[in-house]
Amino acid sequence: MTAPHPARGRPLACLRARLVLGLRATLVAGLAGLIAACGVPAEDLPRAVTPPPGPFPQQATATPTTAETGSATEVLYFSRDDRLVPVIRRVDQAPAVDAQLRGLLAGPTPAERDDGLTSALPGALSNAVVQLVDDQARVTVAPAEPESGRLDEPLAYGQIVCTLTARPDVSTVVFLRDGAALSVPRADLSLSTEPLTAADYAVLISPR
Repeated sequence: MTAPHPARGRPLACLRARLVLGLRATLVAGLAGLIAACGVPAEDLPRAVTPPPGPFPQQATATPTTAETGSATEVLYFSRDDRLVPVIRRVDQAPAVDAQLRGLLAGPTPAERDDGLTSALPGALSNAVVQLVDDQARVTVAPAEPESGRLDEPLAYGQIVCTLTARPDVSTVVFLRDGAALSVPRADLSLSTEPLTAADYAVLISPR
């Protein structure tokens, strides 16, 4: 048998190649058309886009309090279980002596109360005012209520004495009423009109 001539098979192979290339071109063109149909058409001018109705969730951020970010400190003495407890608060700047006394008279913060702290100061001492003379804090208190009979007076006076003498500009504290020296109880219940220091209430102080 005579073998087919090589030149006769070439036209058939070229035809098959052309058909394959044409089919590929048709598929590519069709896919390009589908992609274009799914896209957003271009516009000549910008168009305002109306956002969907809110509210939108926002990431929660903690607002630092003064106690967390203050560069200065103040020491206040409150009470717990019949003991004096020092509390250190951070503040923006060191307070004046009268401002520190007002902070003490205002009592513990809610967080400090949750820690079991309270104050023995409500009563006649709640309106106390202070004047700094040299390094002595002179605290004027209101007249005592009739028959007050308070048993926590050493704690109350100790709160004031220990708070004020914790300042670097106060060495002693005296109490006045109507301009005269007031006899106040120390930790051992003895009465004194002399200038007082934290040492007079040391046995009542509990470490924080």
